[in-house]
Amino acid sequence: MNKVLLRGHEPNEPAVRPLRPSEAPEAPAGVGLPTISLYLAILRRRKWVIAATVAIALIAALIITVLMTPLYTAHALIEVQRESANIVNVEDVQSEAATTAEEFYQTQYALLKARSLAERVARDLRLYQDPAFLSAFDMDDALQGTSRQLTMTEAQRQQRIKAVAGVLLQNIDIEPVKLSQLIDVSFTSPDPKLSAKIVDAWTRNFVEGALERRYEATSYARRFLEQRLAQLKAKIEASERQLVGYAAREGIINVTSAGEDGKSAGRPLVVDQVVGLNNELQEAVADRISAQSRMRAGGSSAASLNNAALTGLRQKRADAAAEYSKLLVQFEPGYPPAQALAAQLRQLDAAIATEERRVESTASNEFRSASAREAALSRKLEDLKSDLLSNRTRSIQYNIFERDVDTNRQLYDALLQRYKEIGVAGGIGVNNISVVDSPDIPSEPSSPNLLLNLLIALIGGTVIAAGIAFALEQVDEAIADPSEIPQTLGLPLLGIVPKAVTGDVQEELRDRKSAISESMLSIQTSLEFSTEHGLPRSLMVTSTRPSEGKSTTSFALAESLARTDQRVILVDGDMRSPSLHRMLDVPNSAGLSNYLAGDDGLEKLIHRGPARAPAWMTAGPPPPNAAELLTGGRLAQLLEALSANFDVVVIDAPPVMGLADAPLLATRVEGAVYVIESHATRLSMARIALARLRSAQVHLIGCVLTKFEAKRAHYGYGYDYGYGYGNRDLAPAES
Repeated sequence: MNKVLLRGHEPNEPAVRPLRPSEAPEAPAGVGLPTISLYLAILRRRKWVIAATVAIALIAALIITVLMTPLYTAHALIEVQRESANIVNVEDVQSEAATTAEEFYQTQYALLKARSLAERVARDLRLYQDPAFLSAFDMDDALQGTSRQLTMTEAQRQQRIKAVAGVLLQNIDIEPVKLSQLIDVSFTSPDPKLSAKIVDAWTRNFVEGALERRYEATSYARRFLEQRLAQLKAKIEASERQLVGYAAREGIINVTSAGEDGKSAGRPLVVDQVVGLNNELQEAVADRISAQSRMRAGGSSAASLNNAALTGLRQKRADAAAEYSKLLVQFEPGYPPAQALAAQLRQLDAAIATEERRVESTASNEFRSASAREAALSRKLEDLKSDLLSNRTRSIQYNIFERDVDTNRQLYDALLQRYKEIGVAGGIGVNNISVVDSPDIPSEPSSPNLLLNLLIALIGGTVIAAGIAFALEQVDEAIADPSEIPQTLGLPLLGIVPKAVTGDVQEELRDRKSAISESMLSIQTSLEFSTEHGLPRSLMVTSTRPSEGKSTTSFALAESLARTDQRVILVDGDMRSPSLHRMLDVPNSAGLSNYLAGDDGLEKLIHRGPARAPAWMTAGPPPPNAAELLTGGRLAQLLEALSANFDVVVIDAPPVMGLADAPLLATRVEGAVYVIESHATRLSMARIALARLRSAQVHLIGCVLTKFEAKRAHYGYGYDYGYGYGNRDLAPAES
């Protein structure tokens, strides 16, 4: 048969140009984010698994609730104040301001859960010997039956107390009331009276323990202060004896006086002497200077002017001189009365001169006396200064001893005052913890709560069921939704072939109104837009693994194309496991393998059907190695010859995984259609198979999803695709 070239190709070019790597479609980097509808669809598909899991959880909760022992919970409410009432203005040993409010209350919560408190309650109620308590918590076996012994050693008693305390701590519940200073204390046990008794003992021992801790802290402080006071008292006595002894040896005499701050202070006696003598010296200097001034002034000095005798004499002389001057106006000097006045004046002058000499002598004597007193005081002051310097040198050690005495006395006084305050505060006994509500004997069990357990089982079962459903979805790699194909495989979706309703695919294909026939028309329409010239001249249909519907898709696609008056030939390219001859019920004595092996009788290998039906070529006898036949040049010659006589060549190719046949066939055709079985093909295997085809530079036109069930899809409620439109009987009112 003559070789006919495909339209649009040069003679020396291959029939189909392989795609370059840059032209091969790439799969997207990741999958789109799941939506709420996706989750709902998963839950809908796994509804029976979810329902079974939730039912099992509810049944288990019901059985457990029925079998559980009723438990009774007793409650008590206590108030813990931040600070206790300060009845007297005396600080306690434990300062509440030392910690923050949060630290304080966390400390109280921890004390309420302390093992020491639990052991105290066990001793108080003698629970380690209480048969009701031991049987209620199944502790008889744990204590090896020794609880009924009348006598026991101290070690055994401590062992029992610790075991009982552990049980108490496991069943006690401490819950603070929000935004308050209240704390709820509760205990749960099978016996309501026992629960109330334990809660009452718990709160009572907690209050007593707080009081004891305060008293113990005060008692310890008192004992400590007593020891320190005795030590300080002894130190004060020793330091005072040392101070007095040193002062006696060194001759240090201090005078006590009130200081500026009102406190008594002592200073050496020589200091007062120096101060007094210095004041006297200043007065003596002033007197000497005054006497010297009077002595140097003589008769005109202030002393002579202030002298009464001189003043009287001078007054008499002035009077006599006035009378004498008046007589001389009328008489001569020899006039007897004038002579008498002259003699009187001479006597008065002599008396004045005598008195002035006496005043001058007195001033000189006063100056000499003042000078002598000043010199004596100066000498005495210098001696006292030497004594003061010597006293200060000796007082250094004296002051050290004195400060030691003062320090010890101050410490003693402060500790004595604190000792008195602690004694007052410790005797008051005020506690900042009080019981608000005492426990009542519970009348109804607190557990088991059937409704609560069923609700918990419902929620927990739902969560577990949802987790199982999503885990199954993660394990299940099958493609269940058409929208996953473009996202996960990077190929366009050519069409969706629904699952056969009757189970006979060929019968439904013969019905042109069936959903499968409609889906093939949809695929055919998609193929017409796959190349620049429309429908590919040659295409191959393959899949990841066998039994995915590739042979049925090839046959149905050829049938659909032939109905459009196109010349179509269907070639069974699966020489390893052929299926076309079984579908057509014809012998497979000669076919593709014969031509590839060198048989040039192409016409006898082609079988033609009736009008508007495709021709076909079976696979022929299985060759020893199908891949070797496909690698030769006979495959290209076959495609050229078939393309010359037919409009479309459809090849039913073998699966991709594990075989080299499909990539070899795909490189010779214009395009490849990839078939994926819905809900069966694993996504990872499909990716590997497509990667093999892309590495061979195959032109992948798109994917066909076969055996699809809309109700099993992620968005199954919306995937009807209209294939059944018009096939339902319409009501008379419909148009």
